[in-house]
Amino acid sequence: MSKGTKGIKMKSDIGPEILDSEPRTPNSELKMQIAITGRGGQGVLFLTRILSECALDLGLGVIASETHGMAVRGGSVISTVKVGDFRGPLIQSGQADVMLVLDEGSMETFSHLLSSAGALYLNAARSDSYLSIDATALAAEAGSPLVANLVLLGFCLRHNGLFCGYSLVEPVTQKMSPDRFAEINLKALELGFAFCDSRGSV
Repeated sequence: MSKGTKGIKMKSDIGPEILDSEPRTPNSELKMQIAITGRGGQGVLFLTRILSECALDLGLGVIASETHGMAVRGGSVISTVKVGDFRGPLIQSGQADVMLVLDEGSMETFSHLLSSAGALYLNAARSDSYLSIDATALAAEAGSPLVANLVLLGFCLRHNGLFCGYSLVEPVTQKMSPDRFAEINLKALELGFAFCDSRGSV
């Protein structure tokens, strides 16, 4: 549940106490390619905007794509965020350092993007191959299945999967959320970050 932001260049041509890790120290050599996939209406673009804003706050270069795919019809969609010195938004096959997969059915379409050394975070009750969390169920507990995207983002942050930490993502999420959705968005992010691995799979 999001509101528009300013200052992000988008490319269209393609509760409980939380123990937070410190954000990684920004540097000019940091490079990360992130793919976010799901179905239309799952908030893929909102995650793209949050991560882009975090990169800007850290003084890092960032190029982000808008959602591509059958978003209106609920088909598989993808957005990308490339942090560091890149010239274009497209991620080539086998080049994604991180993938956030909101819909398990979209994996077949986009999993080829993941690097052999990359990490994939999956919205699923269980997975034998990837780090997974039932983000949809936890989002429903929070009050709306529409915030599963933020549950998954929190889960990824728990595993230090990104160039930024929870302590930055939380205020950025609050800033970018409409006032009426800020509380539930932050609750969803917290639920994902506080998730106990014993309840899911690694």
